[in-house]
This record gives sequence, structure tokens and C-alpha cells, in this order.
Amino acid sequence: MRAIGSSLKFRSVFISDIHLGTRGCKADFLLDFLKHTESDKLYLVGDIIDGWRLKKTWLWTQTHNDVVQKLLRKARKGTDVTYVPGNHDEFARDFLNQEFGQIKVVRDAFHDTVDGRRFLVAHGDECDGVMIYAKWLAILGDTAYVAALALNTWFNTARRWLRLPYWSLSKYLKQKVKNAVQFISNYERAMARMARERGADGIVCGHIHHAEIREIDGITYLNDGDWVESCTALVEHFDGRWEILHWADLRGLVPIDSLGEDLAADQADPDFAAGPVVAAPTARVPLEVTNKAKECEYSSSPTLGTLKSMASSEP
Repeated sequence: MRAIGSSLKFRSVFISDIHLGTRGCKADFLLDFLKHTESDKLYLVGDIIDGWRLKKTWLWTQTHNDVVQKLLRKARKGTDVTYVPGNHDEFARDFLNQEFGQIKVVRDAFHDTVDGRRFLVAHGDECDGVMIYAKWLAILGDTAYVAALALNTWFNTARRWLRLPYWSLSKYLKQKVKNAVQFISNYERAMARMARERGADGIVCGHIHHAEIREIDGITYLNDGDWVESCTALVEHFDGRWEILHWADLRGLVPIDSLGEDLAADQADPDFAAGPVVAAPTARVPLEVTNKAKECEYSSSPTLGTLKSMASSEP
């Protein structure tokens, strides 16, 4: 485990595509992230709860409930929390411009950066052609994606027995699909166009489960990733820098669900009911060095994440 001496503090944090209510959700990783980070603003950029999957099969563990309670607790303690529903939690769009436990629910939002720029915050299904023109096809792909995540779980169970940290097999497999890479590129450009049309200097989104920071025709494109495969968050530092935190990599985490380990130590903490089990200590690069290397990552050649047009359920 890579220790963090005190909570990491940021100006803003953006997370999306948690998919609470599914087996693929890495709720234990997210709880660890929420426990060790603080921010003035917290944006929940859609697909926080997976209504699609819950309609088919009810799955709601204590860890999933703990995530909701932790988010509510942050709002009560002064964090400005904004919830932008996505396509999987579209039921929340029936409650726009209302507050629940001091969490604001909005269709989209604008975020003002330190340097005076204005960024549009939207989930991203608005620019997904499959969601717009063939939602039935997106829902049909849900089963296939869930099967891929199940394979990923078994794969990481084997890695756990070898005392190896979490690694996303499903993400690696999707990186080999040429058409998916093209879909990502088209999606990113569509989101950048939407930001320009709305008069924004940049856009923060999720939906495709592919964290990215890049410039597209003068628009800053930011995608915060997901908590099903990559376990990533987008953060804005107080000096204006943007960074993608790959939390499982930074902390060397192993999923609880594949271990069934004793959680007594975590349960003793009243503010954190459950946390991820960590792999056996190995020689690792210090967290500070790792963070420095990952700061403000930019990519000119987009790679693959989870695609709504190919495997709908999670985005």
C-alpha cells in the first residue's frame, strides 16, 4: 500500500461512471479515494447509479450504500457538490434544479477555472449517436459488457492469489478494437464542438470510461474516466493544473469483492465503513513521484475506453 500522510486537497474533483448497483462497480476503491481527498467543489458527472442494471437485477451492497453516505457527508461538511445525471441514472433528470441532502441536481453545469476560463460540465451521452438514434441498441449491449466485467473479476481474482494489484483486462481487450478507437476520437471531437457552441473554453465529461486530457481545435477536452475499470478521477489543483488520478495504481489496491478478507480494521473507523484491501508490500515508486509523472497528461492519439455504441452498459 502506498501511504498518504494526510488528505490530498484540491480545488475541484470530478468523478463519473461509478455504476452503483452493478457487480463491476469498484465502490471500495472509490470509498478509499473519498476518504483521502478533500475539495472545495465536487462534481458527480453522471452514471453514479446504474438504473438500467437495477431494473434487471437488484444489487445493492453495504459498500454501495457507504458511497452514497460518504457523498452526502461531504456535502454536509461544506463541499459544494453538483450532480449531473447521465444516461444510466437518467431517472434523476426528473428532479433537475432540486437539492437532495445539499447536493444540487442539474442537467449540466459551468465550472470557472483559476485562470478565468469557463468549462462546460456534461455527462456526454448527448454526443453519443447510439444513445440519440438507437437507445435500444445501447441497452442490448449491456449483457455483453457485464459478461466482460465478470471475466475481468475472475482474472483479477487469479492476480490476487499471486499478490498482484488490480489490472483491467477488459480495458486492455477493448484497446485492441480499431473501430472503438475511432469511436473515441469522434466522440471527443463532438464534445469539443458542443463546448464551443455553448461558448465554453473547455469541457469536462465522462460516459465512455476513458480518462483523457487533451486540446482539440482550441478547446480543452477533459474526461474523468470511470470507477468500473480504470478507477480514475479528474482533479483541478489550486494553481490551476489539471491531473488525472489513477487511484488503483497510485495506491496499489486489490478489490474487496474478489478477496473476502476480514474488514475489521476498516470497520473500526466510524467515518469509513469499508475500504479496499491492499496488496502485499512491494518496492514501489513513492506516491509523490508517481503523481508528478502523471500531472497534466496529454495525449495526441486517443486510446480505447468503454464504448456506448459497442458495449452499452457502462458508459
